[in-house]
Amino acid sequence: MSYNIKTTKVSQSRVSEVNLENITMGTNFTDHMFICDYENGAWHNPRIEPLALIPTHPAAMALHYGQAIFEGMKATLGKDGTPLLFRPDENAKRMNFSADRMGMPSFPEDLFVEALKQFTALEKNWIPKSTGSALYLRPFMYADEAFIGMRAATSFNFIVMASPAGPFFSRKIKLYAEKKYVRAVNGGTGEAKAAGNYAAAIRPTEYAKAKGYDQVLWLDAQNFEYIQEVGTMNIFFKIDGKFITPSLTGSILNGITRMSVIDLLRSKGFDVTERPITISEIIEASNNKTLEEAFGTGTAVGIAMVEEIGNNDLAIKFPLENPVSVMVNDTLNAIKVQDIKDEFGWIVEAK
Repeated sequence: MSYNIKTTKVSQSRVSEVNLENITMGTNFTDHMFICDYENGAWHNPRIEPLALIPTHPAAMALHYGQAIFEGMKATLGKDGTPLLFRPDENAKRMNFSADRMGMPSFPEDLFVEALKQFTALEKNWIPKSTGSALYLRPFMYADEAFIGMRAATSFNFIVMASPAGPFFSRKIKLYAEKKYVRAVNGGTGEAKAAGNYAAAIRPTEYAKAKGYDQVLWLDAQNFEYIQEVGTMNIFFKIDGKFITPSLTGSILNGITRMSVIDLLRSKGFDVTERPITISEIIEASNNKTLEEAFGTGTAVGIAMVEEIGNNDLAIKFPLENPVSVMVNDTLNAIKVQDIKDEFGWIVEAK
């Protein structure tokens, strides 16, 4: 379907005021935003306009009942300077999965991709050129209907904004195996990218950082035994030459980097299994020296090697002598910037 996206440009870009080679994500934002409105059962008026504050009624239902979801992705530059997006169609699918779980309307997937392409092409000068840096894209949807009452909202905003960012993971990370707080349960909202999921994780993460760890390793809510996710990432373990990642059982987010790593590893001949895995199994593998490495897969090809998993009663160290995750990270990033053949068709040019 063809969409007419009206574009209103700023008179003067602010990009020259920002040092794109030394920047932290979320501290600076690009000149524009994409907006689309949902009213009377349909999406209307897709447009790109200068970034500005959004008028919000105090009774906006997202503020009271949490109907808010988002996606996270990155844009980089190809060798010829063309802006590139990594699997945006998969982000569109996942956003609609989240919307369905949260009682929100689906957003046209072709409009999602087209909006990102036009928006990213317009903001091309905001894409950092340093290795590992990118333009972080944040599509999100929230209920803006002014109403106090427990029901699904009838009006929503869909917005895309962006923030240039340096590398997410520049060193190995330490994980705190949490045994008091939980992230999600089967049947909950853990498999949706709902804003409230992250709010519930903030305080436990602060506790973990105060103890010298970087992120939380989340365990199941019943026995604190089965491994779920890591902070904002999915997790992989290499045990005795084989890779294992927790299966998607209803409480784990279906990461796009996760599925890409599974595809890539299998294409290179590695054995990859999606199944439930326990912290006890990781401890046993560590004790018998078959635990080789662990790594997290985050937003748009973000990969972080794990150095340690621990808590008050636990300390698992990883050898990390020749981690396969380095090859995976390098290969995925090479695909992303088209330095090698994109054999999987994962790249979309934003023109």
